[in-house]
Amino acid sequence: MDHSLLPLFSFFVGILVGLTGIGGASLITPMLIFVFQVPPAYAVSSDVVAATLMKFVGSLQHWKQKTLDIKVVQWLALGSVPGSLFGVAILYLIKQSGEHNLNHILLNMIGIMILFATLLALTQLMLLTFFPELKLPELPKLDLETKVGQFLAMSLGAFLGCLVGLTSVSSGSMFALVLIAFFRLDSHKLVGTDISQAAILLTFTSFGHLALGTVDWSLVFPIWLGSVPGVLIGAKLCQIAPQRPLRFIIYTILLMVSSKLVYSV
Repeated sequence: MDHSLLPLFSFFVGILVGLTGIGGASLITPMLIFVFQVPPAYAVSSDVVAATLMKFVGSLQHWKQKTLDIKVVQWLALGSVPGSLFGVAILYLIKQSGEHNLNHILLNMIGIMILFATLLALTQLMLLTFFPELKLPELPKLDLETKVGQFLAMSLGAFLGCLVGLTSVSSGSMFALVLIAFFRLDSHKLVGTDISQAAILLTFTSFGHLALGTVDWSLVFPIWLGSVPGVLIGAKLCQIAPQRPLRFIIYTILLMVSSKLVYSV
């Protein structure tokens, strides 16, 4: 498909990311693969580089609005950055070995990651919406004033960072679940914190993907052109927009996207 439509598609994705903190790579990477017929390896790397600027701009807007938790961002990033570089290193080894089809592997991994993250998030959202009085066992809240809390935050960041390095997916959705489950962030600071840690994570991950040689700048620039203004608009609307209905719509879309990815291989 003609890349001239890529800025328009990216603009709407940027609005969703600014509004909810999720949907960036989970929507753009499959969009590049299915709509614009980009090989998965190039789609992942180009999306990581493109998403970095989008998330960075969004995080600045949320920082100005004071809608983020800087301490949570700091400790998650200390784990997610080395974790993501480790994930990129795995991709490099697969590419260098030449024994496996990198595009085939990535297509599978991306689909499974989106499906897993979406099912978890959707289950939580449905329970909160339809069974608000249901008392489920809560995971322990991490106290970042303690060494144990800091270590666990870094460990969670490292694990999810590795998955992001491998697939470009979950820098928003999976981290959002962690922020809710382990840090009890309210909706006022959840989106900004999620986008800000993703901005740091993707900045370093981008360098790894640039080294892989699978970044297509003819994709990156159009994505920037649309997603940057989109995420600024979304971040502004985040202060007034209802989060639950928006997330439900996005999760439904992601379920369809991930199913197509999984069953297309």
